[in-house]
Amino acid sequence: MAPPEPPPPDRDPAVAALLDSIAVTAEHPRTVTDLPGGLTNRNLKVVTPSAAVVVRIPGAGSELLEIDRDAEYRNSVAAATAGVGPPVVHHRPGEGITVGFLPGRTLTDEDLHSPDVLALVADACRRLHAGPRFVGEFDMFAVQARYRRIVAEHGFRVPGRYDDFAPALARVRAALHPPGTGPRHTVPCHNDLLAANLLAVPDGRGGEEVRIVDYEYSGNNGPCFELGNVWSEATLPPELLDVLVGAYYGAPRPDRVARARLFALVAQYGWTLWASIMDGSSPLDFDFWEWGMQKYERAVAVFDGPELDRLLEAAGRGNGPL
Repeated sequence: MAPPEPPPPDRDPAVAALLDSIAVTAEHPRTVTDLPGGLTNRNLKVVTPSAAVVVRIPGAGSELLEIDRDAEYRNSVAAATAGVGPPVVHHRPGEGITVGFLPGRTLTDEDLHSPDVLALVADACRRLHAGPRFVGEFDMFAVQARYRRIVAEHGFRVPGRYDDFAPALARVRAALHPPGTGPRHTVPCHNDLLAANLLAVPDGRGGEEVRIVDYEYSGNNGPCFELGNVWSEATLPPELLDVLVGAYYGAPRPDRVARARLFALVAQYGWTLWASIMDGSSPLDFDFWEWGMQKYERAVAVFDGPELDRLLEAAGRGNGPL
């Protein structure tokens, strides 16, 4: 049986008590509405006579994911400093953060099929990656291994043949960061760039720019992971990854496209276990298993197909900045 729905936020005593305790949301009259999405958070838009903000409250069922909420706060501040994230106006450890509401539209997967929109996304990524360094590192290989241990410890479901691909995953890791090459090149990355975390907002010059929200999984990572993640999450065709990578680097970069494709593969394989953990622990009425299997099936198609060897070879051909 699905758990009961929480009361509407404007009639929830716990929400009212929290908002009354935060200076920027305590003013009355105020309106409070739930924002869509937020599988590991409850996101509330709060409007008072003096402010419009979003209050992000950690959701139930996400504890096993080991999200570092202090790092999320500090990286959100860094992203705001870079001019990419919304301004952070309040933080209370354990109870979430409050950020300024950005008046724009949330992008969709369909929006990301436009080369013009992808150019705006690439620009936002460049600005974020050039900004203040984040707290902590994000390595999808390490995340996948940690999630695999959690799934085993709790007896959660694992897709068929999942562990059979461990040798192929090791080949991908060696291609992306060959042994003996020193520390990997990393920049401040969001690491969860699905369309719902991308907002198109006015740029003050009559056009639009893209801003990035929700820094739960943020950390220093390779820029090609970020690009591959955008492409994968929106299920874009291969040619649009060429467009995105070209817009980011300012020129065609087939080697970086191959790296982005490999990072997308690692992300699909790893996020499958994220779905397994949420499937086994979350009280939300959401089919996490089906969501994860869609990613897993795409990963299997690459692991089993002829393209993997080509990508591994192409990823090692490039030179110059990553």
